[in-house]
Amino acid sequence: MALVRVRFVGGPADELDRDLPAGPDGGPPTRWVLRHPDSPADGVADHLYQRDDRAGPGGWTMRYVHTVPFGVTE
Repeated sequence: MALVRVRFVGGPADELDRDLPAGPDGGPPTRWVLRHPDSPADGVADHLYQRDDRAGPGGWTMRYVHTVPFGVTE
């Protein structure tokens, strides 16, 4: 599986860089649910991010949309 590097912008994962699976177009998924930190404790939430329409000079970015309580997205 190919990976693509993205930067998360806004929300609790602001400025976090991570490799995500690349889609057929070579970009990251349109939306990504990020559990931050990766190993959640009680009361931690899932954060929805949405990719920008195209990669910028620094690569792909995923912009913060909203946060939902842990487990709601499963």
